Amino acid sequence: MATRKPRLKVLLVDDSPERTAILKSALEKARYDVAAVLESSFALMRAVEDNQPDIIIIDTESPSRDVLEHVVMVTRDQPRPIVMFSSDGGSESIRDAVRAGVSAYVVDGLEAARVQGIVEVAVARFDEYQKLVTELAEANLKLSERKLVDRAKGILMKSRGFTEDEAYHALRKLAMTRKKRMGDAAKMVIDMEDLIG
Repeated sequence: MATRKPRLKVLLVDDSPERTAILKSALEKARYDVAAVLESSFALMRAVEDNQPDIIIIDTESPSRDVLEHVVMVTRDQPRPIVMFSSDGGSESIRDAVRAGVSAYVVDGLEAARVQGIVEVAVARFDEYQKLVTELAEANLKLSERKLVDRAKGILMKSRGFTEDEAYHALRKLAMTRKKRMGDAAKMVIDMEDLIG
C-alpha cells in the first residue's frame, strides 16, 4: 500500500479578494492546505512563525520595496519556497524579487490549472538551492578546519620537534580523547600557543 504524501501547508498573501479566491480554490483542488491568508505582507513574519507553512505564495500587481523587505526577512530567518505571481514583467522587478529570495516569479500566470505545477517547480528549485547552500557551508567548514589543522601541525612541529605525520597523529589523538572534531582540537592547540606566547 502506497503512503500518502503529507499535504503542504501554504501561506497566501494577496490584497485582492477575487484573486485570493481563485488561488485558494486552485490550491485546495491540488490538495494543498491553505493555512492562512494575508491581505498584506506586513504580518508575514508573524504568520510564518504562527503557521509554519511549507511554502509562501504572494500575489501582487508589482512587488513593492516593503513586500521585498518582508521576503528578505523570511528568507534570512526561516527560509522556505516563495512563489510570486505578478503583473509586473519588468526585468528589474524580477531581479529584485529573485535577489530577495523568491523561488519562482510568475508574470501574468494566475491560471488555476497552472498553479500546482508552478508550486511543485518552486519547491524543487528551493530544495536544490538549499542543498547547494548546505554543501557550500560544509566545504567552507572543511577548508577552514584544514587551515586550522595545518597551523596547529606547524605549531606542534616547531614546539615539540614532531614530524608532520606525528603532529597530525597527536592532533587526531587529542580530538578523539576530547571527543572533538579535528578543527576544534587544532583550535585548542592554536589557542594554547597564543596563550603561552
